[in-house]
Amino acid sequence: MTAAVFFGCTFIAFGPAIALFLFTIAREPLRVIFLIAGAFFWLVSLLLSSLVWFISVQISNKDSAAQQKGLLIFGVVLSVLLQETFRFAYYKLLKKANEGLLTLSQEETMPISIRQLAYVSGLGFGFMSGAFSVVNILADSVGPGTVGIHGDSQHYFLSSAFMTMAIILLHMFWGVVFFDACEKQRWWAVAAVVISHLIVSCLTFQNPEYVASLVPTYVILFLMGVWAFYSAGGSLRNLKLCLTCKDKDFLLANHRPR
Repeated sequence: MTAAVFFGCTFIAFGPAIALFLFTIAREPLRVIFLIAGAFFWLVSLLLSSLVWFISVQISNKDSAAQQKGLLIFGVVLSVLLQETFRFAYYKLLKKANEGLLTLSQEETMPISIRQLAYVSGLGFGFMSGAFSVVNILADSVGPGTVGIHGDSQHYFLSSAFMTMAIILLHMFWGVVFFDACEKQRWWAVAAVVISHLIVSCLTFQNPEYVASLVPTYVILFLMGVWAFYSAGGSLRNLKLCLTCKDKDFLLANHRPR
């Protein structure tokens, strides 16, 4: 039973992201490099926020429950702000890197568009965020032990897996919206990304009331997905053409000689 829980939760949490990686990124070496670089930037932001939080805990009163709870909230907010700061830093770096690749390339167009960079870097952020969010939980799911034996919720592992999947996809959508906002200098959209990230992170404080955290998170996921779709140049017309396999440009672009 523990093996079923482990593999089930793993596939729920990382299944969509791995599928996106395999079908849209894995065959393009340049995209793989930018994805790994995005994951590295997220790791650096986590390192800095962890360092600040650790120092804060050491100098605080460990016997004060209210103070420790406040530090936990402070750590979450700081982590989100650092993640978005490093997302902006990565955007600026990618702009410079893309200009350098254009000068080295013999073609007149950039080897990878800013929208593709936004998608790839967002997925890189999401992969690392999801891994650090759920890896310890998955390790515990192998056992020994029985979830809920003392009257706690039996949906702990399942809820954690669905929350991780949402966070990974949200990072991808946030990346697309964030980069598009920076390109068009729509700073209100950048602020909206940061605020929605803060809201989703703070919703986890509702646990173990999993409905109170998962339902609003998936509502935000849907809204950000729609926003990212239109930011990437999508429309209802080309969505209909894609779903009905009538988008000739899409089919030709993905055609492979046999």
